[in-house]
Amino acid sequence: MCLICERIEMIKNGTNPYFVKELSTGYVVIGDHQHFKGYTLFLYKNHVTELFRLDMQERTLFMQEMTAVAEAVSRAFGAQKMNYELLGMGDSHLHWHLFPRKFGDLGKYGVNGNGPVWWYPKDKFYSDSARPSNEQLESMRSSLLKELNSF
Repeated sequence: MCLICERIEMIKNGTNPYFVKELSTGYVVIGDHQHFKGYTLFLYKNHVTELFRLDMQERTLFMQEMTAVAEAVSRAFGAQKMNYELLGMGDSHLHWHLFPRKFGDLGKYGVNGNGPVWWYPKDKFYSDSARPSNEQLESMRSSLLKELNSF
Protein backbone atom coordinates (compact mmCIF):
# COMPACT_ATOMS: atom_id res chain seq x y z
CA MET A 1 0.00 0.00 0.00
CA CYS A 2 1.31 3.47 -0.85
CA LEU A 3 1.94 6.14 1.79
CA ILE A 4 -1.04 8.24 0.64
CA CYS A 5 -3.34 5.19 0.77
CA GLU A 6 -2.05 4.50 4.30
CA ARG A 7 -2.83 8.08 5.32
CA ILE A 8 -6.32 7.76 3.84
CA GLU A 9 -6.87 4.55 5.82
CA MET A 10 -5.88 6.49 8.95
CA ILE A 11 -8.48 9.11 8.08
CA LYS A 12 -11.13 6.43 7.61
CA ASN A 13 -10.37 4.82 10.96
CA GLY A 14 -10.10 8.15 12.79
CA THR A 15 -6.38 8.05 13.60
CA ASN A 16 -4.97 10.76 11.30
CA PRO A 17 -4.50 13.88 13.47
CA TYR A 18 -3.78 16.02 10.38
CA PHE A 19 -7.16 15.37 8.75
CA VAL A 20 -9.33 18.46 8.24
CA LYS A 21 -12.23 17.64 5.93
CA GLU A 22 -13.53 15.15 3.38
CA LEU A 23 -14.68 16.51 0.01
CA SER A 24 -16.25 14.67 -2.93
CA THR A 25 -12.95 13.75 -4.59
CA GLY A 26 -10.45 13.89 -1.77
CA TYR A 27 -9.31 14.60 1.74
CA VAL A 28 -7.86 17.84 3.08
CA VAL A 29 -4.96 17.39 5.50
CA ILE A 30 -2.50 19.73 7.17
CA GLY A 31 1.09 18.93 6.19
CA ASP A 32 3.24 17.06 8.70
CA HIS A 33 5.95 19.74 8.47
CA GLN A 34 5.15 23.42 8.74
CA HIS A 35 8.09 25.54 7.64
CA PHE A 36 5.50 27.32 5.51
CA LYS A 37 2.66 27.80 7.97
CA GLY A 38 -0.53 26.39 6.56
CA TYR A 39 1.10 23.88 4.19
CA THR A 40 -1.79 21.62 3.24
CA LEU A 41 -2.32 18.57 1.06
CA PHE A 42 -5.36 17.51 -0.91
CA LEU A 43 -5.33 13.72 -1.34
CA TYR A 44 -7.35 12.09 -4.12
CA LYS A 45 -9.65 9.44 -2.62
CA ASN A 46 -8.58 6.58 -4.87
CA HIS A 47 -5.17 5.26 -5.84
CA VAL A 48 -4.71 6.88 -9.24
CA THR A 49 -1.29 8.01 -10.48
CA GLU A 50 -2.06 10.52 -13.24
CA LEU A 51 -4.60 13.31 -13.84
CA PHE A 52 -5.14 12.04 -17.38
CA ARG A 53 -6.37 8.72 -15.95
CA LEU A 54 -9.45 10.49 -14.53
CA ASP A 55 -12.44 10.97 -16.80
CA MET A 56 -13.09 14.60 -17.67
CA GLN A 57 -15.96 15.05 -15.19
CA GLU A 58 -13.97 13.63 -12.26
CA ARG A 59 -10.82 15.54 -13.25
CA THR A 60 -12.79 18.77 -13.45
CA LEU A 61 -14.35 18.22 -10.02
CA PHE A 62 -10.96 17.30 -8.50
CA MET A 63 -9.42 20.48 -9.91
CA GLN A 64 -12.37 22.61 -8.74
CA GLU A 65 -12.14 21.20 -5.23
CA MET A 66 -8.36 21.64 -5.13
CA THR A 67 -8.83 25.27 -6.15
CA ALA A 68 -11.40 25.78 -3.37
CA VAL A 69 -9.02 24.20 -0.86
CA ALA A 70 -6.23 26.50 -2.06
CA GLU A 71 -8.47 29.54 -1.58
CA ALA A 72 -9.39 28.38 1.92
CA VAL A 73 -5.71 27.83 2.76
CA SER A 74 -4.86 31.29 1.43
CA ARG A 75 -7.53 32.95 3.55
CA ALA A 76 -6.86 30.89 6.67
CA PHE A 77 -3.11 31.53 6.68
CA GLY A 78 -2.79 34.96 5.06
CA ALA A 79 -0.93 33.93 1.91
CA GLN A 80 0.37 36.57 -0.44
CA LYS A 81 0.75 33.88 -3.10
CA MET A 82 -0.18 30.19 -3.30
CA ASN A 83 2.19 27.55 -4.66
CA TYR A 84 0.60 24.43 -6.14
CA GLU A 85 2.41 21.17 -6.81
CA LEU A 86 1.27 17.80 -8.07
CA LEU A 87 4.42 15.74 -8.22
CA GLY A 88 4.24 12.00 -7.62
CA MET A 89 7.66 10.51 -8.18
CA GLY A 90 7.96 9.79 -4.45
CA ASP A 91 4.33 8.97 -3.73
CA SER A 92 2.63 8.07 -6.99
CA HIS A 93 -0.91 8.75 -5.82
CA LEU A 94 -2.63 11.96 -6.94
CA HIS A 95 -2.17 14.57 -4.24
CA TRP A 96 -1.70 18.32 -4.30
CA HIS A 97 0.84 20.20 -2.19
CA LEU A 98 -0.59 23.63 -1.37
CA PHE A 99 1.87 26.12 0.10
CA PRO A 100 0.73 29.52 1.38
CA ARG A 101 3.65 31.82 0.68
CA LYS A 102 4.75 35.26 1.74
CA PHE A 103 7.23 37.31 -0.26
CA GLY A 104 10.73 36.83 1.13
CA ASP A 105 9.73 33.83 3.24
CA LEU A 106 12.76 31.84 2.13
CA GLY A 107 15.04 34.63 3.36
CA LYS A 108 14.32 33.89 6.99
CA TYR A 109 15.76 30.43 6.31
CA GLY A 110 18.96 31.77 4.78
CA VAL A 111 17.88 31.17 1.18
CA ASN A 112 17.99 34.12 -1.20
CA GLY A 113 15.13 34.95 -3.53
CA ASN A 114 11.46 34.11 -3.90
CA GLY A 115 11.91 30.68 -5.48
CA PRO A 116 10.11 27.40 -4.93
CA VAL A 117 9.75 25.85 -1.49
CA TRP A 118 12.11 23.09 -2.58
CA TRP A 119 15.00 25.59 -2.42
CA TYR A 120 14.74 25.25 1.34
CA PRO A 121 17.21 22.58 2.56
CA LYS A 122 15.50 19.18 2.60
CA ASP A 123 16.99 18.13 5.95
CA LYS A 124 15.50 21.22 7.61
CA PHE A 125 12.23 20.99 5.69
CA TYR A 126 11.56 17.48 7.06
CA SER A 127 13.09 17.97 10.51
CA ASP A 128 11.10 17.03 13.61
CA SER A 129 11.35 20.65 14.77
CA ALA A 130 9.10 21.59 11.83
CA ARG A 131 6.21 19.46 13.11
CA PRO A 132 3.41 21.47 14.70
CA SER A 133 2.60 20.92 18.36
CA ASN A 134 -0.81 19.45 19.16
CA GLU A 135 -2.06 22.93 20.04
CA GLN A 136 -0.69 24.47 16.84
CA LEU A 137 -2.14 21.65 14.77
CA GLU A 138 -5.58 22.03 16.32
CA SER A 139 -5.52 25.78 15.76
CA MET A 140 -4.50 25.31 12.12
CA ARG A 141 -7.13 22.63 11.53
CA SER A 142 -9.80 24.84 13.08
CA SER A 143 -8.84 27.89 10.99
CA LEU A 144 -8.78 25.91 7.77
CA LEU A 145 -12.04 24.09 8.50
CA LYS A 146 -13.77 27.41 9.17
CA GLU A 147 -12.68 28.66 5.73
CA LEU A 148 -13.59 25.39 3.99
CA ASN A 149 -17.05 25.49 5.56
CA SER A 150 -17.63 29.02 4.28
CA PHE A 151 -18.03 27.78 0.68
